[in-house]
Amino acid sequence: MGPISSSWSFKKFFAIVFVVFVISGEFVAGYYRPSPWRYAHATFYGDETGSETMGGACGYGNLFNSGYGLNTAALSTTLFKDGYACGQCFQIMCVQSKHCYYGNPSTVVTATNLCPPNWYQDTNNGGWCNPPRTHFDMAKPAFMKLANWRAGIIPVSYRRVPCKRSGGMRFQFQGNAYWLLIFVMNVGGAGDIKSMAVKGSRTNWISMSHNWGASYQAFSSLYGQSLSFRITSYTTGETVYAWNVAPSNWNAGMTYKSYTNFR
Repeated sequence: MGPISSSWSFKKFFAIVFVVFVISGEFVAGYYRPSPWRYAHATFYGDETGSETMGGACGYGNLFNSGYGLNTAALSTTLFKDGYACGQCFQIMCVQSKHCYYGNPSTVVTATNLCPPNWYQDTNNGGWCNPPRTHFDMAKPAFMKLANWRAGIIPVSYRRVPCKRSGGMRFQFQGNAYWLLIFVMNVGGAGDIKSMAVKGSRTNWISMSHNWGASYQAFSSLYGQSLSFRITSYTTGETVYAWNVAPSNWNAGMTYKSYTNFR
């Protein structure tokens, strides 16, 4: 048998490395995979109705209309990442506490808000969301799936998990004739967004900048054009295209649904 060519050896080596990478990573062949378990703490805010969780730093507004309901949490600054963590999904499990319900149940929540630092309180005594702590301030109904609410604060294990969404991404339009502001909701897969671009029916792709939370903006006059969007995930770097999301007679204040989503 003759010698193996160097090009064949390189291709074989590259293929092996690629397979090892995708199997060991959190993003495999177009699908987001759960991350390793980590340790944190959780509290809750609001009451059983969840009214105090509406709105929030991600800009999702009414969380029932946005598709998130009351399975939500506000993240500490360390986890929030200046809003790039908006829409991420976390599986949270109560551990090592007498207040945990039997069997150490877990629940999945979506990041919809920021739990701001409280510099007037010690990090380990009331300032639960102060950096560098990783902390979840959960909607009370979500917290009550894990433990007795009278506990106040509980130790938890958590991990990132895929966001299982029904249907495509939703785009809520705000702004005016020269400024387009888009809030993106119901994002599947890793749940988050790194960057966006918009394309009018008479324009090329226009890069959008991150405004705050889950919103992106473009300073362009796009009235009278149907609009498409290019969305890139913050976690995986995957890019998808949502074509012809809004008709040419789109209006600010409206929410338009696409058929596109991450997996």
